[in-house]
Amino acid sequence: MEKVERTVYMDTLPPQANESVLKTGLDQFGDIKNISFIPNYMDPRNNMRCALVEMKDHNQAKNVIKTLTNSPFMIAGMPRPVRVLPVELKMFDDRPRKPGRKITFNWLEADDPDFKVTKDMKRAFVSNVVKSEFLCRNHLEEEEKLHKHQVEILKAKYKKYEVADGVISVGTTQCVVKRYGMRVADD
Repeated sequence: MEKVERTVYMDTLPPQANESVLKTGLDQFGDIKNISFIPNYMDPRNNMRCALVEMKDHNQAKNVIKTLTNSPFMIAGMPRPVRVLPVELKMFDDRPRKPGRKITFNWLEADDPDFKVTKDMKRAFVSNVVKSEFLCRNHLEEEEKLHKHQVEILKAKYKKYEVADGVISVGTTQCVVKRYGMRVADD
């Protein structure tokens, strides 16, 4: 139960989010004991990633949830929207099996009453896979747009910095100050 309290679930991670990226981004919250990625069987290309991140204690986990719920997660210097939730016991692979539970498989003939139910379930599953792929594709496109926008903003800010630095280094500000008789304090 202690493991559950100190672990957080991170969802909608981009494909480039690997273990080292998560460790780098979460080191500010405390010591990370373990990171395990959850496979996404609905998305064969694995565009959207999920992970269970085990922190050293439950206070660090609460701090991660509180902080990343209200602000984006920084990946490679760029903010990314990531969903962070507390975990439940059923999310772990090593959870104990329910007693008396046994899974069996049977071939069904076309005249079997469960055949129609099974076909409907298969049709629903395929429909959900198609919807999931569509949503994943849209999410990936949104992330790419966000990335391009952030790169443009970063380039514009850098260009402003270069212009300001150039004005100061050339001495243009001193000429303007002398010409108009302004007082400038160097703090």
